Amino acid sequence: MNTLHYKVHPDHPEPAVIAEAAGILQRGGLVAFPTETVYGLGANALDQAAVARIFSVKERPADNPLIVHVASLSQAGELARTVPEPALRLMEAFWPGPLTLVLPAFGHIPAVVTAGLDTVALRMPDHPVALALIAAAGVPVAAPSANRSGKPSPTAAAHVLADLAGRIDMVLDGGNAAIGVESTVLDMTAPVPLILRPGGVTREDLAEVIGETLYHPAARAGIPENPPRSPGMKYTHYAPEADVYLLMGGNGEMVATAGRLIRRWHREGKRVGLLASVENLGGYLSLPDEPDHLAIVGSREDLGAIAQNLYGALRSCDHRQVDVVLAETFPERGLGVAIMNRLHRAAAGRVAE
Repeated sequence: MNTLHYKVHPDHPEPAVIAEAAGILQRGGLVAFPTETVYGLGANALDQAAVARIFSVKERPADNPLIVHVASLSQAGELARTVPEPALRLMEAFWPGPLTLVLPAFGHIPAVVTAGLDTVALRMPDHPVALALIAAAGVPVAAPSANRSGKPSPTAAAHVLADLAGRIDMVLDGGNAAIGVESTVLDMTAPVPLILRPGGVTREDLAEVIGETLYHPAARAGIPENPPRSPGMKYTHYAPEADVYLLMGGNGEMVATAGRLIRRWHREGKRVGLLASVENLGGYLSLPDEPDHLAIVGSREDLGAIAQNLYGALRSCDHRQVDVVLAETFPERGLGVAIMNRLHRAAAGRVAE
């Protein structure tokens, strides 16, 4: 398959290109498109065969439900059987935006979308290209991240092409994603709203609108949820080809641990990648054995920048063909909860000792 690749204006996408992409969705094809979080791989959510192609090209487990993207509240109302008042308040506050709401589903949604659950995950993305595409297609769009399943999510069109060129119909290139980690997924069918996956809307943000929310145990660390009620709840996820190990402790302790492990792994003939903050860069560069690849994710004082750079840094380790990756850890506050959720799943429980 020849994958079409069109660069579009991120704020004012060209109508002719959007119309062509919408036609592909209407005919059962697959289109990758930018959102404010990561790039999504879209199919008509009401076309069972089209959605099944998403699972095939991504090599995605069938028990992993998809998020359905909408362009209007009325479109969401055609998919959710009931929308409780707190969910309406959240839609008003955060839609369009990086918040996915799990709600009771109407029966006409194909089971392949919901993984056989009686709920559907809905989101209105905050990106002009995404909204224009969904509106032009006239159908809700099921769209997981546009990458091979389990690998770091794509935050640029180049990442999509690296994983899926020749396997999907089109990539709409709207530049780099602004947030860099996926949406928060909030289960509104639980007695107390339950965060299934932390993301761009923090628990503190939610509290200002609806009060108390709880974290699902799988949301805070690498605990698997089987079967998952939300994307991102599998054990290993967001991972490069190399094994990832988390560096724990304070700045000095992380640098010292990295130094010991780099020295040991170099003796074993392994190439080592390291995801580093600006604050610790000098420490790593002064080690007797420097890492073979050093990916700077940003300042520890700017968690937004770290989230934006995280997946690109993990992907750069594959590009540099390292054998093992050391990754700094970050405070679990605000957006740091989402960052650490991704790192825990990328590491699959591995901690640098």
